[in-house]
Amino acid sequence: MSASTSSVADRLSGRLSTRLVGIDVARCLALLGMMATHVLDPVDASGELTRIQEVAGGRSAALFAVLAGVSLALMTGRQTPVRGWVLGSRSMGLAARAVLIAALGLVLGSLGTGIAIILTYYGMLFLIGIPFLGLRVRWLWLLGVAWIVVGPLLSMGIRPLLPPRQFDSPEPSQLLEPGQLLAELLFTGYYPAVPWLAYLLIGMAIGRIDLRNRIVVGMLWSGGIIVSISATWLSGRLTRLPSVAEELLRSHPGMDIDSALTAMSHGLYGQTPIDGGWQWLLVVAPHSTTPFDLAQTIGSSMFVIGACQMIALRLPDRWRVGMAVLFGAGTMTLTLYSLHVVMMTAAVWPAETPGSYVVHVLVVLTIGALVTVWGRPGPLEWLVGRPAAWLRRLE
Repeated sequence: MSASTSSVADRLSGRLSTRLVGIDVARCLALLGMMATHVLDPVDASGELTRIQEVAGGRSAALFAVLAGVSLALMTGRQTPVRGWVLGSRSMGLAARAVLIAALGLVLGSLGTGIAIILTYYGMLFLIGIPFLGLRVRWLWLLGVAWIVVGPLLSMGIRPLLPPRQFDSPEPSQLLEPGQLLAELLFTGYYPAVPWLAYLLIGMAIGRIDLRNRIVVGMLWSGGIIVSISATWLSGRLTRLPSVAEELLRSHPGMDIDSALTAMSHGLYGQTPIDGGWQWLLVVAPHSTTPFDLAQTIGSSMFVIGACQMIALRLPDRWRVGMAVLFGAGTMTLTLYSLHVVMMTAAVWPAETPGSYVVHVLVVLTIGALVTVWGRPGPLEWLVGRPAAWLRRLE
């Protein structure tokens, strides 16, 4: 190895010594998974879900949201939440960040890509998560687990009172109808923030634990497997009960329950049918936002985060630096997600085909690696972080 290469590696190792590289890797995987659901065909020639869709469908977006909660915790004291003026300063900075992210989401929603843009919902999720920033880990776990049940129940009770969703992705024209926009962001949209608060709270709880402790991280990923498998198994048993199957089959006439559940596995666009009974809360389909769907996707997110962080902890420094560079896209997911959406428009290369997924992956991984070596934040990360940076000077 040349002296210059060794020097670059040493600088990277020093810079990354305080960074949770496994969290960056998990963010990168969430980005790649969401890109896959946007670009690749969800079904094969026989009409069955592809293996990638089975893995990434619903789970990638959930991982994105859980990692948002992890980020909130890391920015507000990690294991010991900040207090007093510092908490107020960080809260104001995060509120400004949320507004800027939401505004960016509105702009991307106007591009006509056919993608359900997550960023405006993401900004709203940040805003409603701010009151919980001062909580310690025990309360975050308790509230997060409770909200897995409370959030969907609240949504099921309120959605019939709200106007139906107008758009898959919020866009600037909806600012003229603030009530409609707020209803979509909180309850009726593709990524409804109120039930999705469960993801954020669990993510904040994960960010408050000691993510450098191998025992703790091992409990995280193994617990995630148990939660995810248990939720899937229990949902499968309950949805096949005659009284439950009868209600579910009202929306799938002519099918048996197994065929109906297979059809639901393609996704439910954010929530269960507005005229459906309580039995729909037992479903575990992607984007159904039921207690079982939330539990299953939270469990898979815990597994991915814990597994990525465990690998990072076990690697020698040089290998960990390589891992950080290879998955450097995880340090700038806002910029690269936005770039991916722009690349999905008809006017921007590449043409939209299943084969273009490789191009999207190569572009985001290459940019992420170069920016990681350069040692600077992504441009949009820098922009949305400016208000928080200014406020930190006053702390």
